[in-house]
Amino acid sequence: MTASMRSMLLSLLDERAEMVEHRTQTATDLKSFANAVIARADELRDAGISGAAIVACRKPLDYLCDIFALWETGTMAVTVNPAITPEERRNVVAATGASALLDDDGLNATGVKTSAAGPLGPDDPALVLMTSGTTGRPKGIVHTQRSLSARVSLNLSAIGAGDLQRSLCVLPLHFGHGMIGNVFTVLAAGGRLVLWPQPGLDEIGGFGPLVDAERLTFMSSTPTFWTVAMRLSPRPAQAMRRVHVGSAPLSLPQWRAIAEWTGCSRVFNMYGMTETANWFAAASLEEADAADGLVGRPWGGAVAVLCEDGGVRREGVGEILAATPSMMNGYLGMEEETSAAFHGAWLRTGDTGRIDAAGRITLVGRIKNEINRGGVKIPAEEIDMLLERHPQVREACAFAIPDPVAGEAVAAAVVGEEGLDIPALRAWCRERCRAEAVPMRLFVMTAIPRNDRGKIVRARVREAALASGPGA
Repeated sequence: MTASMRSMLLSLLDERAEMVEHRTQTATDLKSFANAVIARADELRDAGISGAAIVACRKPLDYLCDIFALWETGTMAVTVNPAITPEERRNVVAATGASALLDDDGLNATGVKTSAAGPLGPDDPALVLMTSGTTGRPKGIVHTQRSLSARVSLNLSAIGAGDLQRSLCVLPLHFGHGMIGNVFTVLAAGGRLVLWPQPGLDEIGGFGPLVDAERLTFMSSTPTFWTVAMRLSPRPAQAMRRVHVGSAPLSLPQWRAIAEWTGCSRVFNMYGMTETANWFAAASLEEADAADGLVGRPWGGAVAVLCEDGGVRREGVGEILAATPSMMNGYLGMEEETSAAFHGAWLRTGDTGRIDAAGRITLVGRIKNEINRGGVKIPAEEIDMLLERHPQVREACAFAIPDPVAGEAVAAAVVGEEGLDIPALRAWCRERCRAEAVPMRLFVMTAIPRNDRGKIVRARVREAALASGPGA
């Protein structure tokens, strides 16, 4: 490995680490990977690529190789979904000024090529993670190698290298949970990483057998993955050492179901944002008072709440604020949005919650998802988790609909077992929550629409639900 490579994030990665693409069974150790990076960097220099380039390879190893090779040439890597359309590609190019697209067809110039510079410095913009849909104005979160390195180091300190020795990544690599949490952190621990991003429904039945065949010790995924896996795959015979669940709200019943299905009691509800380069807090199911929304204490840095009176307090109820060494540089080319994302030195997470005397965070919901019923604010996530506690409801997504008297009312889309009785479900809700939070309309759907990261997009769910009929 060259001196310049050692000066980069790759210096954090343990020489014992290895990766394998599950679909092709292509394996590589870190030394071979570093050699591939150097060779690819030479190709990029010869092509004169610099400034910013978009990474869109479908093969996970090629995707990662291109990111490190761009850094070696002094080029900022912009990560996108490999399935990006031509129109979306044009949007990302316009927003980032990218000079090239690196995809399965090779290296395609999109702008003026210039002489490539030397390796990126620790505080140079290194990675742009696109967090919003690329059909409109894309929002790109900028991280440096310093912020990425800080996050990886904090993750390792909180998790421990032992639990990460044989890990599985089922998430796409173009956002922080997959790339930073599942890939960089595992490789920094010197572990074996099995790359199986976004397995399809026809593949996921092989999940349990894969856990046993690879003797997996760790994985991190989303609640949606577990909803599907626990239905379609046989249970593994062996238990992993540690399981993370994040990127979406996790209800206590599902938390417990994952622990029971996997045979692993150390299941962690994770809290993080792309702006903080992945996780920055976690809570284990082993905690005696585990509950809906509990995401525990921060992993480095600090948290506080922004109260309704404008005060910032380390304990109380309000918008969760975060300060961490892994903070983003900002939103690429969006100064106003970057400024609005902070309250002084604190990052505004957009999540409402409370922090207790022990410094533990319990999330209530996203501010933008609150349903305003006659002045009473109802977090949509609260209704999601209530409905998902019903034994015949697999998934749920609540949203606001217009109400002529109260302004807004609660509605929800549900995916249920065959024979789900909607009037009985509504009566069940009345027994468990205040009257204004009971869904006025329920829409039965075969699936809840999600984006390419597995996250629910409530506006899309609302649109699909209303288009499906009047509801019940």
